[in-house]
Amino acid sequence: MACTWPGRDIQHLAYHDTEWGVPEFDSRALFEKLILDGFQAGLSWITILRKRDNFRAAFDGFEPEIIAHYTEKDIQRCLNDAGIIRHRGKIEATIGNAQAFLNLRNAGQEFNDFCWRFVDGKPVINTFQTTQEIPTQNDVSRNLSKALKQAGFKFCGPVIVYAFMQAVGMVNDHLVDCPQYEKCKNLAENL
Repeated sequence: MACTWPGRDIQHLAYHDTEWGVPEFDSRALFEKLILDGFQAGLSWITILRKRDNFRAAFDGFEPEIIAHYTEKDIQRCLNDAGIIRHRGKIEATIGNAQAFLNLRNAGQEFNDFCWRFVDGKPVINTFQTTQEIPTQNDVSRNLSKALKQAGFKFCGPVIVYAFMQAVGMVNDHLVDCPQYEKCKNLAENL
């Protein structure tokens, strides 16, 4: 039984088949995915996925160097943007997270290294056969969540962080009989 969570939605299937579980090491892309997973809190991923291009436009391509300098005017602009999730707390957290991202960099720590060190720089290859086996959090997501919070990040609890880890390929949670499982496993083994 292959992964069933994308259902039959074409956009959801494309995301599952080309992005989810693929190891991502670009710091800006990792920042984007963490922010989007934070916006997902309380919502379904397909809601965020359908609005992703709008989020990218509203948040200047998720460039932390730009977002870190947002003002109240930018917050109001985002709150008035019907193309994204208009949640003041999440918008303000995005600004704070961009500042935390830059603080890490200024301290000599790239965001990709900060995140990937929790799995020793290589994806964890799980062998789940059913969706019910897949956890919503684990020790690694709890530890990464704690470290992110200590670094000043918000909307990064252990469940959000585990979803982030799945999305960016820090863990391969495709079911073992899913065609994407072997693809992601091979990518991980060739790092």
